Amino acid sequence: MCARADKGAGIVQDIADLYCRIKQEKHIKLDAEFTCKAGEMLAVVGPSGGGKSTLLRMIAGLNQPESGEILYGNRVWYDSDKKLSLSPQQRHLGYVPQHFGLFPNLTAMENVVAALDHIPKSERKPRAKKWLERVNLHGLPDRLPANLSGGQRQRVALARALAREPSVLLLDEPFSAVDRETRERLYLELARLKEQLAIPVIMVTHDLNEALLLADKMILISQGKMLQQGRPHDVLVRPHNEAVAKQMGLRNIFDARVIAQEEQRQITWLKFGEHLIASTYFEHLDIGTKVRWVIPNQGVRFNSIKQGRLCKSFNKLDITIESMLTMGESVRIIASVRGVRHQINAEVPLYLAQKLKLAKGVETTVALRSELIHILAPA
Repeated sequence: MCARADKGAGIVQDIADLYCRIKQEKHIKLDAEFTCKAGEMLAVVGPSGGGKSTLLRMIAGLNQPESGEILYGNRVWYDSDKKLSLSPQQRHLGYVPQHFGLFPNLTAMENVVAALDHIPKSERKPRAKKWLERVNLHGLPDRLPANLSGGQRQRVALARALAREPSVLLLDEPFSAVDRETRERLYLELARLKEQLAIPVIMVTHDLNEALLLADKMILISQGKMLQQGRPHDVLVRPHNEAVAKQMGLRNIFDARVIAQEEQRQITWLKFGEHLIASTYFEHLDIGTKVRWVIPNQGVRFNSIKQGRLCKSFNKLDITIESMLTMGESVRIIASVRGVRHQINAEVPLYLAQKLKLAKGVETTVALRSELIHILAPA
């Protein structure tokens, strides 16, 4: 734990990690345990109704779980055994709810000032002005929320939360109420701010791309249960089981049989129809075991076969393209694999599809990157 000087309030505030362990059986079920470190952004990802927002409200002190504990460094925010629960004000956190929660009859400046009752009155307006400027809302302090765009309202809500110089920042679906173009700009804004903040930041989202783009760590949650946690890229390429793989949007999930284990080379060899597949090593698998395996989109390589670029690759599959769907600058491809009943899904840049003359009915070859082939744990 280290100290941060809060110049506006004239106090010294500690910076620490947030630890959360929550269990609840009634109403909305929840079973979660995680740590969010100071300076880290943690994304809580899952479908609607899975308990994400409830978890955030429990951290904020707006809802109380049945059991568990929430610690900020050495300070206890909640402990069911000790029957201790601090109020949201005592936790001194910043919270941006869905749809921002701005007071409609207050200007942008007044909305931020309203969150600063913990510092001297003379210091509130200067600090509010500073934070409105930091989120790029120059010249708009006197506008009411109704006269601001969705992106501008989001910035006011963020300025209000950050002006408190909070111990923890909580973001509940922060980009769901704005259009795509505004969302892209706000991603950059939050990424910039995140580098300047030395506090735990927890963001709830149902959008995997947001987690992959912004988060240092992610928790995958479904029906109140944590499925997996870790760095977003690690969860994407190393899903624990098929439920995680599907929730991560992975579509290439196949059956195979283990035919050899090479511990020294860290390769597990699989039989996929008549194809031999080299995957990352999976311990404690007997020869002959049936398994499910997965590969993310970036593991499927379309290359110029005529130039021989795939000739030395393992895991070559002959395919026939069944359908192609152009989506902006990329093309989604579904192809049948020779010798098996499975189809393979891929997404390639539009320029590459045009360069390789990919089209419906075309027969070609793809290579699967061995280091991105992952065997799933049994259900």
